Amino acid sequence: MSDAAEPTGQPSDAGEVHRLLLAAGATLAVAESLTGGALGAALTAVPGVSATFRGGVTAYASDLKVSLLGVAGALLDDVGPVDPEVARQMAVGVRNRLGTTYGLATTGVAGPDPQHGHQPGEVYVGLAWPTGADVAALALAGDRAGIRDQTVQQALRWLARVLTEPGVGKHST
Repeated sequence: MSDAAEPTGQPSDAGEVHRLLLAAGATLAVAESLTGGALGAALTAVPGVSATFRGGVTAYASDLKVSLLGVAGALLDDVGPVDPEVARQMAVGVRNRLGTTYGLATTGVAGPDPQHGHQPGEVYVGLAWPTGADVAALALAGDRAGIRDQTVQQALRWLARVLTEPGVGKHST
């Protein structure tokens, strides 16, 4: 459990991800839109995380999603940035570009206002690994800070489950 002074348990969630990545001999990179660097900040709060966390890309603007992460421009033109396939392509792109075992990506609407017809709390988390990728759709409630915080927590917990459960996305040595 995290210390009460730590914000919503993120360091302990990130610490668990770090321990699991270290045990697997795996590395992680993140691509963030909605979370604006909060996912990387949670990870870098963990002592020793440089052994497993290579870095991140905060690509808030759509043109940066294309140029830095390799998201298809036509996809963004068709559906906008709040879409499960955008999250998947962001995760694959950051994994490939930063040379890691896993890529974790966040996109969605934190609010307070809707964006491109999407309501606050509509969030997609992409996760890529050497043999595939998947997306989790989240429907979150709360204010802007709360939605961003919940997104970080859910992304870290999903990666921790992938690292502990046999099957899809499990790093093999």
